[in-house]
Amino acid sequence: MKIFQPKLFVSMKNYSKKQFINDLVAGVIVAIIALPLSIALAIASGVSPEKGLYTAIIAGFVIAFLGGSNVNISGPTAAFATIVAGIVAQFGTSGLIIATIMAGIILILMGVLRFGTLIKYIPHTITTGFTSGIALTIVIGQVKDFLGLTFDPSLPTVETAEKVAAIAKSIGTFNWQALVVGLVGMAILIVWPKISKKIPGSLIAVVAGVILVKALDLNVNTVGDLYTISRDLPSFEVPELSFSTVRQLLPNAFTIAILAAIESLLSCVVSDGMINDRHNSNTELIAQGVGNICSGLFGGIPATGAIARTAANVKNGGRTPVSGIVHAAILLLILVVLMPYAAWIPMPIIAAILFMVAYNMCEWRSFVKICKTAPKSDILVLVVTFVLTVVFDLVVAIGAGMIIAVVLFMKRMADVTNVRTWSDPKDEPAADSERLKAIPAHTEVIEFEGPMFFASAEKFSRIPIKDGVTTVILRMRNVPALDETAMRALFEVYSICKKSNLTLILSHTNEQPLSVMKKSGFYDKVGEENFLPNIDEALIYAEKLQ
Repeated sequence: MKIFQPKLFVSMKNYSKKQFINDLVAGVIVAIIALPLSIALAIASGVSPEKGLYTAIIAGFVIAFLGGSNVNISGPTAAFATIVAGIVAQFGTSGLIIATIMAGIILILMGVLRFGTLIKYIPHTITTGFTSGIALTIVIGQVKDFLGLTFDPSLPTVETAEKVAAIAKSIGTFNWQALVVGLVGMAILIVWPKISKKIPGSLIAVVAGVILVKALDLNVNTVGDLYTISRDLPSFEVPELSFSTVRQLLPNAFTIAILAAIESLLSCVVSDGMINDRHNSNTELIAQGVGNICSGLFGGIPATGAIARTAANVKNGGRTPVSGIVHAAILLLILVVLMPYAAWIPMPIIAAILFMVAYNMCEWRSFVKICKTAPKSDILVLVVTFVLTVVFDLVVAIGAGMIIAVVLFMKRMADVTNVRTWSDPKDEPAADSERLKAIPAHTEVIEFEGPMFFASAEKFSRIPIKDGVTTVILRMRNVPALDETAMRALFEVYSICKKSNLTLILSHTNEQPLSVMKKSGFYDKVGEENFLPNIDEALIYAEKLQ
């Protein structure tokens, strides 16, 4: 499969009028779904509402045009809300632009270097942990607007813990009218999908909330009360760069890139199953990278594949990237014509929409199942990633989660690695001795089991050798891999054998370990004649040496 082969150009070879109509209908419906979500996610990210639409328009168009999936819909997603809000609070919108562009460059490099398949090596416990953590931080961040609280401007509200403290201190400013509007919105979001799946519940909740606040003249904050709404088209802007800023934002850029890669490729996998297709993961990563660069340069926020919007696209007949392009075009039209009316949307409705987004992404069932059924080490990775996401941020959470997962994996591999000395049939009971191979006199067979790497190397360097032994056979059949540290341990074994005038024989050495032995010079030192293809030939050879 080619590194870069956009699906749009492939699908155009057999494109038909009927398919265009299906893509057009799907694109319009997805745009209607994306409208309130894009505004809500922009607000949750700490930027003005129109930037969410900028992202859905610019990144949505570019990624659909260049992407490796026929039906993936890209735009702002909840996964980025927390990290984007943190970047904006610390570095401002210019810092966010730089981080988004850097993340785009990293994504392009990942695609060019064929990293599309490597995303699967991130443990499920880590993705579940940070996804659940993001969901909780979104909920905590929206409690203020849902309850109509008024924070003291002097209170810090950047970190999640600070938001919790601010909520506790401001609970006396509770606005029951805001709560009523929020509850109405929640009820619509829960009930409406059971009534109709054609029109998104979020749009109905927005319309109902606007009517409720306007008709009853309720004292509830709207988007226009807190933000200046712009209907201007996105403008090209190149941020001022400095080495210091780039260095500080690099961890955030990597986090954005990893999240974008995980979400977009997961969305592609889900949609592949729905339409019996196969996406090009490296092309998708390159497209995500270009889309994020363009989004940053035109005032947007980070974007990635959105699973819910992609599923809606498929269910409504979308089968080619044309539907994603139509979705971006419709949102552009809405931006120009209807954006000023977004000022009427009540903030409790935005909070209710984000509560539902958080619930749908939290994976609480997977979280509970892991806690009930998984090994303790996996539960530790899950809980640590979850807690660090909530208490600190995704950079710390993913880094710590990966380190713990890798360390625990190495310990697990080291625990199952074993060194076993074969027993002589003469020393075993009759029933057992019939199953054992005869070992020549003055010969010892030592079997290595498991990967030989630095965490288990000590086991291999201390092999037991009995008195009177002149030949040592190392059976390597169950050793799939060998690293440099373990190779040093084998050199120590060879040195011990040579000092004691013992002949060292290796039996059934697998391809990877054999390659390492040849490169290190161990193969030549031991001698080609002392490497045998199986244990039977090794035992025959040992007997000839007596």
